[in-house]
Amino acid sequence: MTRFAVEREERVAIVTLDHPPANTLDTAAIAELGRVLEELEADAAVKVVVLTGAGRFFAAGADIKEFVGKTPEDGEAMARAGQKVMDRLEAFPKPVIAAINGAALGGGLELAMACHIRIAADVAKLGLPEINLGLIPGFGGTQRLPRLIGRGRATELILTGEMITGEEAFRLGLVNRVVPLERLMDEARALAERIAAKSAVTAALALEALQGVEAPLAEGLDREARLFGRAFATADSREGVQAFLEKRPPNFRDR
Repeated sequence: MTRFAVEREERVAIVTLDHPPANTLDTAAIAELGRVLEELEADAAVKVVVLTGAGRFFAAGADIKEFVGKTPEDGEAMARAGQKVMDRLEAFPKPVIAAINGAALGGGLELAMACHIRIAADVAKLGLPEINLGLIPGFGGTQRLPRLIGRGRATELILTGEMITGEEAFRLGLVNRVVPLERLMDEARALAERIAAKSAVTAALALEALQGVEAPLAEGLDREARLFGRAFATADSREGVQAFLEKRPPNFRDR
């Protein structure tokens, strides 16, 4: 059964998790997401990816039925498999925008946090409720949430399992913006197209530089300097500079 639908709209790929009734991220869905990312990375026509959910859920997290009878070794293997795909998403060389259309809970919020940019609908509910099952987040939630909103508030959300609204998520800096549900995909597409109009090779360099943000400052600055230098080797940098000097829009060729 296919859980992710992929629709290409010129330079933007819309990836929709469609696994009713709650868009659970079961083992098969995690594996399929890895394959989808592999295909989209290889597709030169795709410049930006928008990830969303079908129905009332963005993603409701893991399929709890899969937890029954799991040993500690099974649990660790499950977490590592999920983390591997979330890490790949975070390190994806093309910008990924999460369009959070509804509930993003547990693994669903971990999925959204691995994306580069997050837009939430006003009806969205976000949270890491694993504590209510006697568990902890396993797909990166204990690491990415504090990095996004600060350790204190993240600790509270993880230890209480509290759900927050899209507005609260915006206030905390967990999402970039919150919009009415009926405008969500229009906003996501508009932002994706705005980014897709830039140089894809430069966007990839910027995303690679941003991967160093959690490293010590000196290491991050060293990474930035090296990537800044690599940008000068691209045809797009030469075109961008020349277009600026000639006072015309640049014609990027993604190389």
